[in-house]
Amino acid sequence: MAAWTWRFEKADGTEVQPAVQPEEFTTQGDAESWVGEYWKALAEGGADQVTLFEDAREIYGPMSLHMEGVEESEDASA
Repeated sequence: MAAWTWRFEKADGTEVQPAVQPEEFTTQGDAESWVGEYWKALAEGGADQVTLFEDAREIYGPMSLHMEGVEESEDASA
């Protein structure tokens, strides 16, 4: 069975220890749900971005943990 894991990085790609310790996930959906639940704590703890792996294979990333542009788009729709 595949193991889905996240790598936590600074903006320059340097790996960092996460503020919230993840587990190894059995599905991509479980891994994505977990990062969706903890992204804010991870960002506050020093991670800028994450990369998803299935075993040793990179699936996607880096994906930012910052919400750049959200305030602007909310203001535009108001």
